[in-house]
Amino acid sequence: KLRNVPAFRFSGVPTMPHIDSDIKLDFKDVLLRPKRSTLKSRSEVDLTRSFSFRNSKQVYTGIPIIAANMDTVGTFEMAKVLCKFSLFTAVHKHYSLQQWKEFASQNPDCLEHLAASSGTGSSDFEQLEQILEAIPQVKYICLDVANGSVCTTRKKTGVGYPQLSAVMECADAAHGLKGHIISDGGCSCPGDVAKAFGAGADFVMLGGMLAGHSESGGELIERDGKKYKLFYGMSSEMAMKKYAGGVAEYRASEGKTVEVPFKGDVEHTIRDILGGIRSTCTYVGAAKLKELSRRTTFIRVTQQVNPIFSDES
Repeated sequence: KLRNVPAFRFSGVPTMPHIDSDIKLDFKDVLLRPKRSTLKSRSEVDLTRSFSFRNSKQVYTGIPIIAANMDTVGTFEMAKVLCKFSLFTAVHKHYSLQQWKEFASQNPDCLEHLAASSGTGSSDFEQLEQILEAIPQVKYICLDVANGSVCTTRKKTGVGYPQLSAVMECADAAHGLKGHIISDGGCSCPGDVAKAFGAGADFVMLGGMLAGHSESGGELIERDGKKYKLFYGMSSEMAMKKYAGGVAEYRASEGKTVEVPFKGDVEHTIRDILGGIRSTCTYVGAAKLKELSRRTTFIRVTQQVNPIFSDES
């Protein structure tokens, strides 16, 4: 009796998977269109922002760039440097309570630019409660998953969303509700950070761009006279062996381990990133970082840079 009948569930909903035919874009697919600008110097650009959060009503003031909560990036050493520039650090969750107490007592000025990270297990929440009770100046919590440079979730699962479109669509929804968003993952250069802000991100979180420095975690190795630092995803086999005794039988590794050429002090990278964003603002006529999204028009491109003297495209 069901022969030649369309494949409908009893609810009347088609069983065929839905295909969204709208093109979704990543940072590599666009450039920002230059616009009229009255700014005479990059030094005129103000990158500091103040946020009043919807639920807590707390106010945060700083440059809204965040070091990712990975044990190779979100370290106390990284936080010491970033707070000098009013940048934020999501400290990884594997520091002990005693280490937190020691850092807080020695670096009280950094605490307003820190978040304590947590997983979703009961032991994670227990540790988080202890940290927040012992150090009440810590006001932010990071629970996170993203498509970073050492994340293989897209390959392993087939799940993902191009970052630029994700930021634009989420920002449109969140800002209508007086919420805020963090663009987490996908940045490989200062221009990508600027594009994330232009797309409407309130904060931009960086992992790979801050890896490989003196202040980064990860083992320092030397080969053929060159120095490298290990950088790995927190769902990689290396991270799970380090903290969980190995990959659980019911899951797969969703991260990889890479050797990042040693970059020296992170201060130089921070200055490069901030300088790039200031230049972006001057080219589109934004005197403040807050104005960048309102001054942004993206154009679709097939090539980002002239590759004649480079392998980049």
